Amino acid sequence: MYLNNYETIYILKPNVTDDANLSLVKYYRTLLKQKGATNIVIQHRGRRHLSYNISHYYDGIYVQMNYQANGSLVELLEKSMCFNDNIIRYLTVTQNSDHLINIY
Repeated sequence: MYLNNYETIYILKPNVTDDANLSLVKYYRTLLKQKGATNIVIQHRGRRHLSYNISHYYDGIYVQMNYQANGSLVELLEKSMCFNDNIIRYLTVTQNSDHLINIY
Protein backbone atom coordinates (compact mmCIF):
# COMPACT_ATOMS: atom_id res chain seq x y z
CA MET A 1 0.00 0.00 0.00
CA TYR A 2 1.29 3.43 -0.95
CA LEU A 3 1.45 6.00 1.82
CA ASN A 4 1.24 9.74 1.20
CA ASN A 5 3.11 12.40 3.15
CA TYR A 6 0.78 14.54 5.25
CA GLU A 7 1.10 17.53 7.50
CA THR A 8 -1.64 18.24 10.02
CA ILE A 9 -1.63 21.42 12.07
CA TYR A 10 -4.13 21.88 14.83
CA ILE A 11 -4.75 24.89 17.06
CA LEU A 12 -5.68 24.41 20.69
CA LYS A 13 -7.58 26.89 22.82
CA PRO A 14 -5.11 29.18 24.63
CA ASN A 15 -6.33 28.07 28.06
CA VAL A 16 -5.43 24.39 27.51
CA THR A 17 -2.97 23.22 30.17
CA ASP A 18 0.42 21.71 29.31
CA ASP A 19 -0.78 18.35 30.68
CA ALA A 20 -3.86 18.38 28.45
CA ASN A 21 -1.70 19.42 25.49
CA LEU A 22 0.74 16.54 26.06
CA SER A 23 -2.15 14.15 26.56
CA LEU A 24 -3.59 15.14 23.17
CA VAL A 25 -0.19 14.78 21.49
CA LYS A 26 0.20 11.27 22.95
CA TYR A 27 -3.34 10.35 21.95
CA TYR A 28 -2.89 11.42 18.32
CA ARG A 29 0.57 9.85 18.07
CA THR A 30 -0.86 6.55 19.36
CA LEU A 31 -3.85 6.79 17.00
CA LEU A 32 -1.56 7.36 14.03
CA LYS A 33 0.72 4.45 14.99
CA GLN A 34 -2.16 2.05 15.60
CA LYS A 35 -3.72 2.84 12.23
CA GLY A 36 -0.49 2.30 10.30
CA ALA A 37 1.10 5.74 9.97
CA THR A 38 4.89 5.87 9.74
CA ASN A 39 7.61 8.52 10.12
CA ILE A 40 5.57 10.46 12.69
CA VAL A 41 7.14 13.78 13.72
CA ILE A 42 5.30 16.09 16.11
CA GLN A 43 6.43 19.65 16.79
CA HIS A 44 5.03 22.09 19.30
CA ARG A 45 4.89 25.48 17.60
CA GLY A 46 3.80 27.24 20.77
CA ARG A 47 1.29 29.95 21.52
CA ARG A 48 0.71 32.39 18.67
CA HIS A 49 -1.57 35.29 17.91
CA LEU A 50 -4.33 34.32 15.45
CA SER A 51 -4.79 36.38 12.30
CA TYR A 52 -8.45 36.69 13.14
CA ASN A 53 -10.78 35.89 16.00
CA ILE A 54 -11.83 32.20 16.11
CA SER A 55 -14.66 31.38 18.54
CA HIS A 56 -13.78 34.48 20.61
CA TYR A 57 -10.09 33.45 20.89
CA TYR A 58 -7.27 35.72 19.75
CA ASP A 59 -4.40 33.32 20.57
CA GLY A 60 -3.93 29.60 20.09
CA ILE A 61 -1.43 26.82 20.77
CA TYR A 62 -0.14 25.35 17.51
CA VAL A 63 0.90 21.71 17.11
CA GLN A 64 2.30 20.35 13.83
CA MET A 65 2.29 16.65 12.90
CA ASN A 66 4.09 15.24 9.87
CA TYR A 67 3.53 11.59 8.95
CA GLN A 68 3.03 9.08 6.17
CA ALA A 69 -0.39 7.43 5.96
CA ASN A 70 -3.31 6.60 3.70
CA GLY A 71 -6.26 8.90 3.10
CA SER A 72 -8.70 6.95 5.28
CA LEU A 73 -6.48 7.55 8.32
CA VAL A 74 -6.56 11.29 7.64
CA GLU A 75 -10.37 11.17 7.61
CA LEU A 76 -10.40 9.35 10.94
CA LEU A 77 -7.90 11.80 12.46
CA GLU A 78 -9.84 14.87 11.32
CA LYS A 79 -13.13 13.41 12.54
CA SER A 80 -11.57 12.91 15.97
CA MET A 81 -10.30 16.50 15.97
CA CYS A 82 -13.71 17.80 14.93
CA PHE A 83 -15.27 16.41 18.11
CA ASN A 84 -12.51 17.58 20.46
CA ASP A 85 -13.60 20.68 22.39
CA ASN A 86 -10.00 21.80 23.00
CA ILE A 87 -9.23 22.13 19.27
CA ILE A 88 -10.46 25.30 17.59
CA ARG A 89 -9.01 24.65 14.09
CA TYR A 90 -7.17 21.95 12.18
CA LEU A 91 -5.85 21.56 8.65
CA THR A 92 -4.28 18.64 6.84
CA VAL A 93 -2.32 19.06 3.61
CA THR A 94 -0.65 16.52 1.37
CA GLN A 95 3.05 17.12 0.94
CA ASN A 96 5.23 16.37 -2.00
CA SER A 97 8.24 14.54 -0.54
CA ASP A 98 10.55 16.78 -2.61
CA HIS A 99 9.10 19.97 -1.18
CA LEU A 100 8.39 20.20 2.55
CA ILE A 101 6.51 23.16 3.97
CA ASN A 102 7.86 25.08 6.95
CA ILE A 103 5.49 27.09 9.13
CA TYR A 104 6.99 30.13 10.85
